[in-house]
Amino acid sequence: MIFDSHAHYDDKAFDEDRDELLSSFENNGIGYVTDIGADMESSEEAVRLSEKYPFIYAAVGLHPDAVNENTDGNMKRLRGLAMSDKVVAIGEIGLDYHYEPEKKAEQKVCFETQLSLARDVSLPVVIHSREAAKDTLDIMKYHNAGELGGVIHCFSYGKEMAREYLNMGFYIGVGGVLTFNNAKKLKEVVEYVPLESIVIETDCPYLAPVPNRGKRNSSLNLPYVVKAISEIKGVPEQEIIDITCENALRMYRIKKS
Repeated sequence: MIFDSHAHYDDKAFDEDRDELLSSFENNGIGYVTDIGADMESSEEAVRLSEKYPFIYAAVGLHPDAVNENTDGNMKRLRGLAMSDKVVAIGEIGLDYHYEPEKKAEQKVCFETQLSLARDVSLPVVIHSREAAKDTLDIMKYHNAGELGGVIHCFSYGKEMAREYLNMGFYIGVGGVLTFNNAKKLKEVVEYVPLESIVIETDCPYLAPVPNRGKRNSSLNLPYVVKAISEIKGVPEQEIIDITCENALRMYRIKKS
């Protein structure tokens, strides 16, 4: 069964047909999903979805775009959410210098606070890093994030940075971008990274793979990502599905159902 290791089914893009879509997964080979929080509201909704659907797990955290929500009160709320039975990670957390580089300092504080939270609650982390390669790695090394484990979601850097994270024991998250014509660097990373260190993801409703690029993404598109990895690795598609599922179960410390 396919494990979508990073999705946002709490997003408003799914309001009209969420139940219908999620109910179709079992018959389409989707066995597990982790719904990832990006702010307080989506973190709470991720937990609710995990409680409603047996195959959905949750991560809770503040995306770097949500640094304004980094308050003592919200950190206490996140800690409480992290105690829920089906919360399997703190995330997505990290740094994103693309849109608001003027908030670098605030983002770093928010990131470090949540790394400390992950350590306190003994959960792995889901890392978002965009145009912030050095700062992300420096903070993670300073906080010994390799002891936490987790994934570098929607990996967007080169082989050298991938090597750094592999040495820390992190998984590399690969999604629809791999199918894009301009994804040469990511294809090189996928060729380089051992299959045992790759998890697949959608980041839905965003980043739908070719041939559905630009449309609303969902876990039903993951076979396109599997096919792309299969072609790069020269490994049968079913083997890609099986190994990446086992990787995600191990990463999130989920007992196989």
